[in-house]
Amino acid sequence: MLTLAVSKGRIFDECLPLLEALDAAPANHPDSSRRLVVPTQDADLRLLIVRAADVPTYVQHGAADLGVAGKDVLLEHGGEGLYEPLDLRIARCTMVLAAPRGAALPAGHLRVATKYVRCTQRYFAARGRQVETIKLYGSMELAPGVGLADAIVDLVDTGGTLRANGLEVVEPMYCISARLVVNKAAMKMQHEKVGDMLRRWAEAVEAEVRA
Repeated sequence: MLTLAVSKGRIFDECLPLLEALDAAPANHPDSSRRLVVPTQDADLRLLIVRAADVPTYVQHGAADLGVAGKDVLLEHGGEGLYEPLDLRIARCTMVLAAPRGAALPAGHLRVATKYVRCTQRYFAARGRQVETIKLYGSMELAPGVGLADAIVDLVDTGGTLRANGLEVVEPMYCISARLVVNKAAMKMQHEKVGDMLRRWAEAVEAEVRA
């Protein structure tokens, strides 16, 4: 049996049509049950319901053979011990640098509030610029207005929350979507079973795109 780690919320909801296309619909929706190990219609696949940020860790250490995680989570994790063979083309958004509308960002020392500390540092380091990152876990939009930071790095879908808080996108950084990841050891030890599962996922994604 293969184990797939996935988180509640948008990613799970947008995964459901793909799981159904695989004839692997979950026995119950995690919002209606406290069960964290969920069987599916496919006797060879079960789901682990974990926090979004923990999906790569479960897969990296072999507690799950596969996982579905946002590219933002994978960038922050670093991808150790994982293959990332498939873009599922769901849960799409953009990681951006945003600042107060009309504000000129300092050319020198830049303070950036974000929960994506590693992503932010890597992005600016690649451009030869050092920044001070301030780790926050939510309500990033508040930080510039109260003087905590000059700018923020966060995920944006429609941009409505930024606009409501007087912010605007300064620079798009990464295009984000959910990816299917695989434990490297599982790929070697269960190559045929994992390979077949990847093929089925790829076919389901293509069918969704064409629909």
